[in-house]
Amino acid sequence: MIRRLMALLPLSLCASCTGQGGAGHAPDWTALREAMVQQQIEQRGVTNATVLAALRSVPRHEFVPERTRASSYDDHPLPIGFGQTISQPFIVAAMTEALTLKPTDKVLEIGTGSGYQAAILAGLVSNVYSIEIIGELADRAKATLSRLHYTNVIVKTGDGYAGWPEHAPFDAIIVTCAPDTIPKPLTDQLAEGGRIVIPVGGSFGQELVRVTKRDGTLGQERLMGVMFVPMTGKARESL
Repeated sequence: MIRRLMALLPLSLCASCTGQGGAGHAPDWTALREAMVQQQIEQRGVTNATVLAALRSVPRHEFVPERTRASSYDDHPLPIGFGQTISQPFIVAAMTEALTLKPTDKVLEIGTGSGYQAAILAGLVSNVYSIEIIGELADRAKATLSRLHYTNVIVKTGDGYAGWPEHAPFDAIIVTCAPDTIPKPLTDQLAEGGRIVIPVGGSFGQELVRVTKRDGTLGQERLMGVMFVPMTGKARESL
Protein backbone atom coordinates (compact mmCIF):
# COMPACT_ATOMS: atom_id res chain seq x y z
CA MET A 1 0.00 0.00 0.00
CA ILE A 2 1.12 3.55 -0.66
CA ARG A 3 1.55 5.59 2.47
CA ARG A 4 -0.68 8.62 2.92
CA LEU A 5 1.38 11.50 1.58
CA MET A 6 1.61 14.59 3.73
CA ALA A 7 0.55 17.89 2.18
CA LEU A 8 2.87 20.87 2.59
CA LEU A 9 2.50 24.51 1.69
CA PRO A 10 3.96 25.32 -1.74
CA LEU A 11 7.70 25.94 -1.72
CA SER A 12 9.45 28.43 -3.99
CA LEU A 13 12.78 27.31 -5.42
CA CYS A 14 12.86 29.62 -8.44
CA ALA A 15 16.21 30.94 -9.54
CA SER A 16 15.30 34.56 -8.81
CA CYS A 17 14.15 33.70 -5.27
CA THR A 18 17.31 31.76 -4.43
CA GLY A 19 19.62 34.35 -5.89
CA GLN A 20 20.93 31.87 -8.44
CA GLY A 21 19.45 33.43 -11.55
CA GLY A 22 20.29 37.11 -11.39
CA ALA A 23 21.42 39.21 -14.31
CA GLY A 24 24.51 37.75 -15.93
CA HIS A 25 24.40 34.57 -13.85
CA ALA A 26 23.17 31.21 -15.14
CA PRO A 27 20.90 29.41 -12.65
CA ASP A 28 22.38 26.42 -10.86
CA TRP A 29 19.76 24.01 -12.18
CA THR A 30 21.39 21.01 -10.48
CA ALA A 31 21.18 22.65 -7.06
CA LEU A 32 17.59 23.73 -7.65
CA ARG A 33 16.68 20.20 -8.75
CA GLU A 34 18.30 18.68 -5.66
CA ALA A 35 16.43 21.11 -3.41
CA MET A 36 13.19 20.18 -5.20
CA VAL A 37 13.74 16.49 -4.52
CA GLN A 38 14.71 16.97 -0.88
CA GLN A 39 12.13 19.57 0.13
CA GLN A 40 9.10 18.82 -2.05
CA ILE A 41 9.31 15.08 -2.63
CA GLU A 42 11.33 13.18 -0.02
CA GLN A 43 9.82 15.16 2.84
CA ARG A 44 6.33 14.28 1.63
CA GLY A 45 6.80 10.52 1.68
CA VAL A 46 8.19 9.44 -1.69
CA THR A 47 11.00 7.00 -0.87
CA ASN A 48 11.64 4.82 -3.95
CA ALA A 49 15.35 5.27 -4.67
CA THR A 50 15.11 4.78 -8.43
CA VAL A 51 12.25 7.28 -8.73
CA LEU A 52 14.20 9.85 -6.71
CA ALA A 53 17.28 9.25 -8.87
CA ALA A 54 15.23 9.86 -12.01
CA LEU A 55 13.89 13.13 -10.61
CA ARG A 56 17.44 14.21 -9.81
CA SER A 57 18.64 13.42 -13.32
CA VAL A 58 15.90 14.80 -15.60
CA PRO A 59 16.31 18.55 -16.32
CA ARG A 60 12.75 19.76 -15.72
CA HIS A 61 13.62 23.28 -16.89
CA GLU A 62 14.21 21.92 -20.40
CA PHE A 63 10.51 20.94 -20.58
CA VAL A 64 9.20 24.34 -19.43
CA PRO A 65 8.57 27.32 -21.75
CA GLU A 66 11.24 30.01 -21.60
CA ARG A 67 8.91 32.58 -20.02
CA THR A 68 8.36 30.41 -16.91
CA ARG A 69 11.71 28.62 -16.80
CA ALA A 70 12.84 30.41 -13.63
CA SER A 71 9.98 28.63 -11.81
CA SER A 72 10.82 25.17 -13.18
CA TYR A 73 11.53 23.63 -9.79
CA ASP A 74 8.76 25.31 -7.81
CA ASP A 75 6.11 23.21 -6.08
CA HIS A 76 3.23 23.82 -8.48
CA PRO A 77 2.12 23.13 -12.07
CA LEU A 78 3.21 25.46 -14.86
CA PRO A 79 1.41 26.35 -18.12
CA ILE A 80 2.85 24.85 -21.30
CA GLY A 81 0.33 26.28 -23.76
CA PHE A 82 -3.00 25.15 -25.26
CA GLY A 83 -4.62 25.18 -21.81
CA GLN A 84 -2.32 22.40 -20.58
CA THR A 85 0.23 22.23 -17.74
CA ILE A 86 3.34 20.42 -16.64
CA SER A 87 2.37 18.72 -13.39
CA GLN A 88 3.62 19.67 -9.94
CA PRO A 89 6.90 17.79 -9.25
CA PHE A 90 5.47 16.01 -6.22
CA ILE A 91 2.55 14.65 -8.23
CA VAL A 92 4.91 13.37 -10.93
CA ALA A 93 6.96 11.62 -8.24
CA ALA A 94 3.97 10.17 -6.40
CA MET A 95 2.33 8.83 -9.57
CA THR A 96 5.59 7.32 -10.78
CA GLU A 97 6.20 5.61 -7.45
CA ALA A 98 2.63 4.29 -7.43
CA LEU A 99 3.26 2.44 -10.71
CA THR A 100 5.79 0.14 -8.91
CA LEU A 101 7.87 -0.12 -12.08
CA LYS A 102 10.45 -2.72 -13.07
CA PRO A 103 13.29 -2.13 -15.56
CA THR A 104 11.72 -4.56 -18.05
CA ASP A 105 8.30 -2.88 -18.02
CA LYS A 106 6.58 -1.46 -21.09
CA VAL A 107 4.63 1.67 -20.15
CA LEU A 108 1.83 3.60 -21.84
CA GLU A 109 1.42 7.28 -21.00
CA ILE A 110 -1.79 9.13 -21.84
CA GLY A 111 -1.17 12.87 -22.09
CA THR A 112 2.41 13.56 -23.15
CA GLY A 113 2.16 17.28 -22.49
CA SER A 114 5.68 18.68 -22.22
CA GLY A 115 7.30 15.24 -22.25
CA TYR A 116 8.66 15.56 -18.70
CA GLN A 117 6.78 12.58 -17.24
CA ALA A 118 7.86 10.46 -20.22
CA ALA A 119 11.49 11.43 -19.57
CA ILE A 120 11.18 10.35 -15.93
CA LEU A 121 9.73 7.01 -17.04
CA ALA A 122 12.41 6.55 -19.70
CA GLY A 123 15.09 6.13 -17.07
CA LEU A 124 13.10 3.50 -15.18
CA VAL A 125 11.71 1.11 -17.81
CA SER A 126 12.53 -0.46 -21.17
CA ASN A 127 10.03 1.37 -23.40
CA VAL A 128 7.58 4.24 -23.06
CA TYR A 129 4.71 4.83 -25.50
CA SER A 130 3.11 8.24 -25.06
CA ILE A 131 -0.01 9.73 -26.68
CA GLU A 132 -0.87 13.43 -26.88
CA ILE A 133 -4.12 14.68 -28.42
CA ILE A 134 -2.75 18.18 -29.20
CA GLY A 135 -0.49 17.86 -32.21
CA GLU A 136 1.62 20.94 -31.45
CA LEU A 137 2.43 19.65 -27.95
CA ALA A 138 3.22 16.18 -29.28
CA ASP A 139 5.66 17.65 -31.81
CA ARG A 140 7.30 19.86 -29.20
CA ALA A 141 7.67 16.95 -26.76
CA LYS A 142 9.18 14.76 -29.48
CA ALA A 143 11.73 17.45 -30.28
CA THR A 144 12.67 17.97 -26.63
CA LEU A 145 12.99 14.26 -25.88
CA SER A 146 15.08 13.75 -29.01
CA ARG A 147 17.35 16.69 -28.20
CA LEU A 148 17.94 15.30 -24.71
CA HIS A 149 18.58 11.77 -26.08
CA TYR A 150 15.64 9.92 -24.55
CA THR A 151 15.70 7.20 -27.19
CA ASN A 152 13.26 4.72 -25.62
CA VAL A 153 10.21 7.03 -25.79
CA ILE A 154 7.81 6.93 -28.75
CA VAL A 155 5.30 9.80 -28.98
CA LYS A 156 2.30 10.00 -31.27
CA THR A 157 -0.60 12.38 -31.74
CA GLY A 158 -3.94 10.75 -31.01
CA ASP A 159 -6.87 10.23 -28.67
CA GLY A 160 -5.44 8.56 -25.59
CA TYR A 161 -8.82 7.25 -24.53
CA ALA A 162 -8.39 4.45 -27.07
CA GLY A 163 -4.92 3.55 -25.82
CA TRP A 164 -2.35 2.09 -28.21
CA PRO A 165 -3.56 -1.45 -29.03
CA GLU A 166 -0.75 -2.13 -31.52
CA HIS A 167 1.75 -2.18 -28.64
CA ALA A 168 -0.45 -3.74 -25.94
CA PRO A 169 -0.39 -5.31 -23.45
CA PHE A 170 1.29 -2.79 -21.16
CA ASP A 171 2.80 -3.53 -17.76
CA ALA A 172 1.84 -0.07 -16.54
CA ILE A 173 -0.32 2.80 -17.77
CA ILE A 174 -0.14 6.35 -16.45
CA VAL A 175 -2.78 8.95 -17.30
CA THR A 176 -1.99 12.63 -16.81
CA CYS A 177 -5.45 14.02 -17.57
CA ALA A 178 -8.72 13.26 -15.84
CA PRO A 179 -11.60 11.33 -17.44
CA ASP A 180 -14.93 11.05 -15.65
CA THR A 181 -14.50 7.28 -15.45
CA ILE A 182 -11.68 4.84 -16.17
CA PRO A 183 -11.56 4.13 -19.93
CA LYS A 184 -12.28 0.49 -20.73
CA PRO A 185 -9.80 0.39 -23.65
CA LEU A 186 -7.01 1.08 -21.15
CA THR A 187 -7.99 -1.72 -18.78
CA ASP A 188 -8.32 -4.04 -21.78
CA GLN A 189 -4.74 -3.21 -22.78
CA LEU A 190 -3.33 -3.81 -19.30
CA ALA A 191 -1.18 -6.91 -18.86
CA GLU A 192 -1.85 -9.46 -16.13
CA GLY A 193 -0.36 -8.00 -12.96
CA GLY A 194 -0.31 -4.55 -14.59
CA ARG A 195 -1.10 -1.25 -12.93
CA ILE A 196 -2.90 1.91 -14.05
CA VAL A 197 -2.44 5.18 -12.14
CA ILE A 198 -5.08 7.68 -13.19
CA PRO A 199 -6.95 10.75 -11.90
CA VAL A 200 -10.71 10.27 -12.13
CA GLY A 201 -13.50 12.80 -11.70
CA GLY A 202 -14.92 16.11 -12.82
CA SER A 203 -13.81 19.71 -12.47
CA PHE A 204 -14.85 19.98 -8.83
CA GLY A 205 -13.35 16.83 -7.40
CA GLN A 206 -10.91 14.20 -8.61
CA GLU A 207 -9.23 11.22 -7.02
CA LEU A 208 -5.96 9.61 -8.02
CA VAL A 209 -6.55 5.87 -8.14
CA ARG A 210 -4.48 2.79 -8.87
CA VAL A 211 -6.04 -0.10 -10.75
CA THR A 212 -4.36 -3.51 -10.66
CA LYS A 213 -5.25 -6.50 -12.83
CA ARG A 214 -4.97 -9.88 -11.11
CA ASP A 215 -6.35 -13.08 -12.65
CA GLY A 216 -8.29 -10.92 -15.08
CA THR A 217 -10.02 -9.03 -12.26
CA LEU A 218 -9.55 -5.31 -11.65
CA GLY A 219 -8.85 -4.04 -8.15
CA GLN A 220 -8.96 -0.35 -7.36
CA GLU A 221 -7.54 1.77 -4.53
CA ARG A 222 -7.70 5.48 -3.83
CA LEU A 223 -4.37 7.25 -3.40
CA MET A 224 -5.16 10.96 -2.87
CA GLY A 225 -7.23 13.89 -3.99
CA VAL A 226 -5.84 15.71 -7.05
CA MET A 227 -6.72 18.26 -9.71
CA PHE A 228 -5.78 17.62 -13.37
CA VAL A 229 -6.87 19.08 -16.68
CA PRO A 230 -9.78 17.05 -18.10
CA MET A 231 -9.32 14.33 -20.68
CA THR A 232 -10.54 15.54 -24.04
CA GLY A 233 -11.52 13.66 -27.17
CA LYS A 234 -14.36 11.45 -28.29
CA ALA A 235 -17.40 10.36 -26.27
CA ARG A 236 -16.29 8.27 -23.31
CA GLU A 237 -17.04 4.64 -22.55
CA SER A 238 -16.79 3.62 -18.87
CA LEU A 239 -16.05 0.41 -17.08
